[in-house]
Amino acid sequence: MTVYILFAVFVSALITFGLRALPFLLFHGKRKMPEWLSRLGAILPSAIMAVLIVYCLRSVKNDFVGNGIPGLIAVLVVAASYKWKHSTFISIVAGTAVYMVLIRII
Repeated sequence: MTVYILFAVFVSALITFGLRALPFLLFHGKRKMPEWLSRLGAILPSAIMAVLIVYCLRSVKNDFVGNGIPGLIAVLVVAASYKWKHSTFISIVAGTAVYMVLIRII
């Protein structure tokens, strides 16, 4: 059983490394990225954040006090902390901490 787990971790790590290294292998030196890929790289982070916000707030209509208020406050904390510090890590940690505290209090 342990061998299968180690093999799964190894394969996952290998695939992750390969996917991370692939752009550097394909577009190194004088070879430039296609225009459509550059546009996608500029638009995709915002689109992913929008999808995550919708996903996080999907249960607001069912339980506004229990899920909605903590979720909305956490979203505001993430937005404000990112605007203030321009650090994704700090924003995620702050928003998660605020959300976890609020769902325990409310």
